[in-house]
Amino acid sequence: MSSPAEEPRPPFPPFDAEAAARKVRAAENAWNTRDPEKVSLAYTADTVWRNRDEWVQGRADVVAFLTRKWERELDYALRKALWTFGGNRIAVRFQYECRDPAGQWWRCYGNENWEFADNGLMRRREASINDLRIDESQRRIHGPRAEGDESEIPI
Repeated sequence: MSSPAEEPRPPFPPFDAEAAARKVRAAENAWNTRDPEKVSLAYTADTVWRNRDEWVQGRADVVAFLTRKWERELDYALRKALWTFGGNRIAVRFQYECRDPAGQWWRCYGNENWEFADNGLMRRREASINDLRIDESQRRIHGPRAEGDESEIPI
């Protein structure tokens, strides 16, 4: 039996619309756990990321990156939406909100391009992200989605 780090992650490429949407929601749900180890299992052992201006390679780097991220991005809550897909690639747009250790709230907007291995694990992730200071009263993302919530990301 394979270890959890080696287990395939359906759905598998090539993606159709339903499978791509399932991949996006699975990623959103995993990231909203804020559990770096759990999140890292969706990526190949040699995954390569570009996140803003930082390059990450391999699962150990993913865990270290996400640990640092969620130590400074408190009360993190994310929404992702499928933008387009083809073959083994998916593009998403996203928003998340968090506060920094000083209490300043942020809304972060971005796009990600994903590439998957045949076993359904993500081997490449490129993220471009913009940050907007917001007041706590402007928040619109309050934790993970409720069961059955299929709402779009607000503009």
